[in-house]
Amino acid sequence: MRDWCLGCVIWVADRGFSSRANRKFLQQGGGAYIIGEKLRSGSAEAQAALSRQGRYKTVTGNLQVKEVWLPDVGDRFIICFNPDQAVRDAAVRAKMITALEAMTAGSDQLSVTRRAELRGRISTMPGPNRFLRVTPGGLLRTDKAKEKAEEKAEENLDGKYLLRSADPAMSAEDIAADYKQLLEVERGWRDMKSVLDLRPVYHRLEERIRAHVILCWLALLLVRVGENQAGQIWPALRRELQRIAIGTFTGPAGTFRQRTDIPRTALFPAACRPLAHASSLCFL
Repeated sequence: MRDWCLGCVIWVADRGFSSRANRKFLQQGGGAYIIGEKLRSGSAEAQAALSRQGRYKTVTGNLQVKEVWLPDVGDRFIICFNPDQAVRDAAVRAKMITALEAMTAGSDQLSVTRRAELRGRISTMPGPNRFLRVTPGGLLRTDKAKEKAEEKAEENLDGKYLLRSADPAMSAEDIAADYKQLLEVERGWRDMKSVLDLRPVYHRLEERIRAHVILCWLALLLVRVGENQAGQIWPALRRELQRIAIGTFTGPAGTFRQRTDIPRTALFPAACRPLAHASSLCFL
């Protein structure tokens, strides 16, 4: 914080970082945090936050937030709800059950060994395996009772995620918006490793390795600038730009070159995405 001349640091971390020890460590330097909480962990605090009544407030797009205060708990809890994501979650669950039924269809005619092999394959699929039931005779069935029970339980969680924050001043809207930036950071790492081929590094000298990393970072910066300017994700923008070509034409008046038109979708500027909050955000 001294090197960067920062007065406050807000750490943003995903659900795998939410232990009490980690939260305490992040506050040692006087900073705060925004951390995702696991909805299905059985945590008493998470269950208490989800059970509290209250109205959601629409913030950006279709994202809705609701702040919950728990007695004797120093942190703030923000419940975020996305109706579109709720529809997708229900569709994913239905798709898993459909896939399980398709895999077990006709399995009664299989030999005991082949049926055991199919049971082993399904056991490696966490989604469909949740709804699999094996009869006393070794037949494979879809557990309808568990399907209905889980559907009833999951309906209350579809499209929701829970945030925990130790910052007393930030609004619920800012907490939700800052946490969403974590997805952009993770997308940046994926693009660096896949689209831009940051790794593996074949250089031997340290200065060349540093130059390779800096060039990949600059390429990522140009990708994000292009996305903000055109309002499209990079794969779609790249497909448009790759259609640009230069043709050589020869006629009675001589030879000339002319490029194709730049696609309009790659030219029209769009509203740039907001950057970080006024305080500095560190993403884990």
